[in-house]
Amino acid sequence: MSGNGQRGGIADEAPHLLLVDDDTRIRSLLSRFLSERGYRITSAASAQEALAKLAGLSFDLLILDVMMPGQSGLDLTRAVRKQSHVPILMLTALGDTKDRISGLEIGADDYMAKPFDPQELVLRIAGLLRRSQPAAGTAANGEDIRFGDFSFHSGRGELRRGDEVIRLTERERELLKILATQRGGAVSRLDLAGPEASGERAVDVQINRLRRKIEQDPANPLLLQTVRGSGYRLLVE
Repeated sequence: MSGNGQRGGIADEAPHLLLVDDDTRIRSLLSRFLSERGYRITSAASAQEALAKLAGLSFDLLILDVMMPGQSGLDLTRAVRKQSHVPILMLTALGDTKDRISGLEIGADDYMAKPFDPQELVLRIAGLLRRSQPAAGTAANGEDIRFGDFSFHSGRGELRRGDEVIRLTERERELLKILATQRGGAVSRLDLAGPEASGERAVDVQINRLRRKIEQDPANPLLLQTVRGSGYRLLVE
């Protein structure tokens, strides 16, 4: 899809979402619902089909069902994270806490439990897309914040160790921005969860995932520390 016009009433520059679910009815309902709200939608019935479409198209966000025959949504998330930090929203069956935590640990940015209110899905999507875009002017006004062997540019949302760029998910990038602005001050789990919060337990999982990227010993963190009874702090220079 290219050009500056509209197709079917949807602008070509509208966010492009990939919806992956083996349930034909869910794909159809969600595709229609999201299209009516201005999103461009491409759907896939399996992880294999999704990977084929990812190879040829660019997407702004992925919506993945966890339970699919063959490769699961978790398998697909692992494959995507090897090459991209596109925001990923996972759909899980109600009560599948283990799957939700596993998804966050391997790189998903958010999750929703089925059944869910479609309007809440729209709000979650909008939040993830908003966080994935730098705020106006931040590229010019951002600064390098240093901690340990790392530098984080708050405008670009870029983490480096020397000349090496460390790949971050959009959620990890958002957490670093919040923590870095406090310059060593404690940030509560509630504040880290943000307005589209999935729960404070999800924040703990995402912090642990981020620690694996910046700490020599994630079990005994020196840079991203837990503040007992409060939340977390990032020890910046």
